[in-house]
Amino acid sequence: MDLGPYLLLASLEGAVAAAVLALTAVGLSLVFGVMRVVNVAHGEFFMLGAVLAWWFATLVGAHPALGFMVALVCAPLIAAVIAATADFVVLKRLNYDPETTIVATIGLLYIIQQTVLMTYGPDARPVEAPFNYRYYFPWFGYSTYKFFVIGAAIAILLGVWVMLTKTRLGLVLRASQLDSEMATAFGIKVDRVYALVFGLGAGLAALAAVLVVPIQQAHYLMGADPLLLSFIVVIIGGLGSIAGTVVAAVFIGMSDGIISVFFSPTLAKIIATLLVAFVLIFRPMGLFGKRAV
Repeated sequence: MDLGPYLLLASLEGAVAAAVLALTAVGLSLVFGVMRVVNVAHGEFFMLGAVLAWWFATLVGAHPALGFMVALVCAPLIAAVIAATADFVVLKRLNYDPETTIVATIGLLYIIQQTVLMTYGPDARPVEAPFNYRYYFPWFGYSTYKFFVIGAAIAILLGVWVMLTKTRLGLVLRASQLDSEMATAFGIKVDRVYALVFGLGAGLAALAAVLVVPIQQAHYLMGADPLLLSFIVVIIGGLGSIAGTVVAAVFIGMSDGIISVFFSPTLAKIIATLLVAFVLIFRPMGLFGKRAV
């Protein structure tokens, strides 16, 4: 049996999974890196992006591309505003204490999940892709929309990198991450920076969901897997390391796609979990993390 076509298909599916996972995990890593907050509700912002994408597609009701473009802009913005509001109302008042913020974000998880269940319902609903032409390899045809997802994720991640490394906003974020008290002394509104970062992390998760929902379906319980995989990626890459997160997301996403095609999705999750255990044993700070000094 010629394994070439199956390996190519598995690699393409893995690349799509890696692209979506990288966007989602970078949002989680950014929040932890700047705020030192573990956002357990991160997967629910992913789910919220998918549900909002379905809502906008239904509301616009014209050509699928129009509804998709509206969702691509509006869904991440709405998720970001909700997250920034939650930061201001809840996390700020807890002084960003690591233990209490975990409990608070668990509460936020259930609030978002149950609100979506009451308004959206329990059914999984499809969102039509804005375009769905197929590129034909010698062995099979493949959706061009999936190529778009990979390209869009790369472009967005490059945009995040440029923002963090080349702009004044990125400088402010890095200053708040390194020493929040010193940043405050220099006139930086650290509480506003934290709200912006929490919103940005949620917006990236929602954006990833908008991209992937035409491939999957919107469902009120779909946030669990992205949350688990994002935590796995962030731990392997190194807590707070954006570069490590992207590298780990590519590795986990590609391996997940290949193992899922040749074996089973369950085996892929088991291997990823075991990999986390080995990383924590031999390199607790992650592959790209730095030791505390």
